[in-house]
Order: sequence, then C-alpha cells, then structure tokens
Amino acid sequence: MTTAQESIELTRVGAGTVMGNFMRQYWIPAAMSSELQSGQPPVRLMLLGEKLIGFRDKAGKVGIMDHRSPHRCASLFFGRTEDDGIRCVYHGWKFGADGQCLEQPNLTEEQNFADKVRAKAYPVQERNGVVWIYMGEAEQVPELPSFEANLMPEGETVVRMVQRECNWLQALEGDIDTSHFGFLHVGSVKPDNVPDGHPIHGTVSDRAPQYLVREREYGTQYAAYRPHEDGRRTYWRFNNFMFPFWTQTPQAKFETYIVARGWVPMDDTHTMFISIQWMGGEVAKQRTNVVPLKDGGTIPGSSPDKLLPNTAGWYGRWRMEANADNDYLIDRDAQMRDEIFTGIDGIHLQDQAITESMGGIIDHTHERLAPSDQMITRSRRAMLRAARAFRDTGAPSPGVENPDLFRTARAGFFVEEPDVDWEEAYEKQVEAAVRAADYVKHAAE
Repeated sequence: MTTAQESIELTRVGAGTVMGNFMRQYWIPAAMSSELQSGQPPVRLMLLGEKLIGFRDKAGKVGIMDHRSPHRCASLFFGRTEDDGIRCVYHGWKFGADGQCLEQPNLTEEQNFADKVRAKAYPVQERNGVVWIYMGEAEQVPELPSFEANLMPEGETVVRMVQRECNWLQALEGDIDTSHFGFLHVGSVKPDNVPDGHPIHGTVSDRAPQYLVREREYGTQYAAYRPHEDGRRTYWRFNNFMFPFWTQTPQAKFETYIVARGWVPMDDTHTMFISIQWMGGEVAKQRTNVVPLKDGGTIPGSSPDKLLPNTAGWYGRWRMEANADNDYLIDRDAQMRDEIFTGIDGIHLQDQAITESMGGIIDHTHERLAPSDQMITRSRRAMLRAARAFRDTGAPSPGVENPDLFRTARAGFFVEEPDVDWEEAYEKQVEAAVRAADYVKHAAE
C-alpha cells in the first residue's frame, strides 16, 4: 500500500517538491513546434506548476520563460513578438529568447541597466516537431533523452498531444496496467469474433494474464503472458516505464513498434500527454484497435479522438471534445446492448474518463491493490527511490548523465515457443527488431 506521505511525494510536482525537483533534471516536452509560429503572439504554457510563455521571434528563435516580466511582473503573454525577442507592452522593455533584457526605452541612456536584467528563461531544443525545455539548475545541461522514438529522422514520426485533467501519476499508471485492456477497451469483444491469428484473441479469451516484473536501469518493465490461441505457444506483451514520466505500451508488433508516451505534469491536477511514434514498417496496420472483426465491425471504441480548438488560457491546449462536463459522451444504450463495454467510444477517451473519474489527485490510502497491480507498485517504488536519492544525496537521476540508457527499452507483443525464459525471449526479440539507430544509419546511406 502507498502511504499518505509517499502519495504526496509522488504526486506533487511544484518547485521544491521531491518529485518536482527530480523531474527538473530531465528535458521536458513543452509544446509542438507548430504551436510557436515565427513572429506570432506568445502561447501560455503550464509546466510543473510554473506559468510560462513560449514564442518564436521573427528570426525563428524559440524562447520559453516565466510569463512575468522581471520589471513589474506584468504578464509577457500580452507582449509583442519582434525580430529578436518579445517586448513587454507595459513599459516597452524587450527580452531576447534567452531572457536577456535588450532594451529599456522608458529610461534615459544614463539610467539604462538592461545588461543587468534577465527574465527567467529556460534552455530550449527542438527535435522532430517538439519543443523541449530544461528546467533544472545543473551547470551542465544534459543531452535530450535517447529513447528510440526520439532518434528518428525529421518527418518520420507522428506527434500528438492531449490534455488530461488529473494528476500525472494516475494518468501514467493507466499505461502500465495491462489487465484493464481486456475490460475497459475490449470488454464486449467475444473470442469467436476475433480474426484467426490476431493478437487480441489472447486478451479476450484470457482476461487475467500472468505477470513478470523487474526493475531496469531506465525504470521498470513488465512481461504479461497468456497461452496463444494455437494452444502451444505463448503470447507476450512487454511494456516499459522510463524515468521520469515516459511509457512504452504493447500496442503493436514488437519488431517494428517504436514509440514513447510522455505524461508531462502541467501542475498537480493537469497532465499533458504526448505521443512520439515512428510510422515506418507496418505499425499503422498492426494497431489492435483498427483491425476488423469477423462480423465486419471493428473493436468497439476505436473512433479517433476529437479535440476542441485551442484557446489562450493556461489550460486551453489540446483538450478533448468529450469530457467530464458531458460525461465523455457516454452511450448508455450501446453499453446496455454490450456493443461498447464502457459506452464510451474511443480507446484514449476511455482511459481519460476513468483516470479523471478518480479525482484531481487520488487518495492512495483508499486503494486495495492486487497481484495484477505489481507493475504499479514496483514503478512507484522505483520512482520514490530515485527521487529521494536525488533529494538526499544528489545522486544522478537515471538516464540524465547517460541518455543512451533509454535506447535499450522496447515494447510490443510477440508470440514465442513455450518454456522460454522471459528475459531471453525479450533479448531475442530485441536483437531481431528494427532498431532506431540502425534505421537512421540506413537512411543516411
């Protein structure tokens, strides 16, 4: 059981908190590159409880900084984006993308002290359509994380964001809980309606998989296994948690599935989900939620997500059209007819509804965890151990000094012969997989 103190340490992310300070040692995806247009107005961003603004000056340089001007704390959201920075409309002070004050036009030349003034700005990098920022205080800014999906050539990945109104931990934990798939997402699917050889058959014919969990240098890993439909082999699903808030889910074939799913805390009760996925190989065709069933339909709940238009508010970005205010457009008739187990149409939306229904932050003392939750408990333990070690001794956060650590993580499903050691089976699949580094090298040649 997670204690009240452990729950506080795991879920709070503001400056000075155990988990907040830990997460600030890592690069954090802040926005889509497309959200920050050259010379256009700034965008409000909320990250780890800090109110920031992001902009791209007319020269194309991105700046992300505290929204408050260091002069009189007026919000730079109302500022004017110019050739080489952003100008506060209150007194005309201009700041470069790095936060340096460039002009103080309301002062005489003798009074000017712009060289001594800086807005609080964070280091920025862009890769594959994502703007990353580093919010830590280390003298040596680390490299971007090297999980496979972050190594693909420009244009080879698809990135999406969706906001969730709940704490980052309960949002993330939905991704590392494999047994819920057989109920929340495919609870109405009957085994005899699944095409022969399709991997979802194992999930719906055996909704209580066995688990194996181990801690790895980059985080934690589970291997869920069930008998394959042929009655001889074993169906495996591998999933990873990677520090500080990344997951890899087993949604496609192991050998070609390259993905990273981030659960970025906006504050204690809002999370920005980001998915970075390689669209090479046959990944799009292999996703379990788009394969037709024998009766000609598809797995219930496979409709695409629909988003509201972004607004300028602190929580105005990448919001679902179906939400708590409209009960996620639940169709009780479809639920009663057992057409959609939840009555909620959409895999992501089903997860969203359930994790938001837990409240802004779960009171973990009310949980009654079961053997099927061992990936949850082991991951929490790993998070607390790493975050407390950083707090107490300054121990390097896993993967910060060695970002290549994340290259070894791979998730997905596969079928293997019986009686094979699970870790040997994993290593065998890793060796046979399409690796991002190899793909990049091949593309360069």
